[in-house]
Amino acid sequence: MEYMSSVNVACGIHSGTPVIIKRAIEHCKFKNKVIGALIGLPDMSGDPLSLSDEDVEAIVLYQLGAISSFAKAYSLNIEHVRPDGLMYKLAYENLDFSLKIAKAVKKFNKWFILFGAAGNVLAETASEAGINVAHEICIEKQYANSSINHEEKDLSEKEIILNRLNELLSTSEVINTDGTKISVNADTIHFSGANMIDIAKEASDIVIPRPVNFNKTVVSGWVE
Repeated sequence: MEYMSSVNVACGIHSGTPVIIKRAIEHCKFKNKVIGALIGLPDMSGDPLSLSDEDVEAIVLYQLGAISSFAKAYSLNIEHVRPDGLMYKLAYENLDFSLKIAKAVKKFNKWFILFGAAGNVLAETASEAGINVAHEICIEKQYANSSINHEEKDLSEKEIILNRLNELLSTSEVINTDGTKISVNADTIHFSGANMIDIAKEASDIVIPRPVNFNKTVVSGWVE
């Protein structure tokens, strides 16, 4: 947490336990970090895309309620919501599914920011659902044809990831697996996976980590 501005805390359905959530919230308070709800899909049979609006709403609200109860106990607030795993992938690929998540998040709290993979689907979700979003670049993921390549293994080499970070900050571009470059309009950079503690430590010397809300406030001119 020392090198992050914001922390995504798993809410218990796909990962995390009540004790882990409690301890993570305590650390966030002690270290003054923005808290995000990391939501996911439960183990289930069948196609998640066949879930009804009501099903998705219940899955999302259940998790947001869990983490928010811990935050409230420590006089803290949740600021954003980030789908994880399969939920993240499906929201990136399918507008209808993304809208189901967005509507549920907005029903819980219209001020929450929905995090997602940078791209057209998230932009359309923001427009149709009327929700604030943050376009995210996953620094450890590999890309192909302007999309996350889920078939490729995540990057873990520190030098490669740090070079990618420098490239992103200076040009707003990410290199595809075929060597071509894509332009990415990202509001936030996601760090996870192997060696990420060491990588994040060095990355904090390259860019000052600031929460999405703070960055948007700076851009608006309200903070000098």
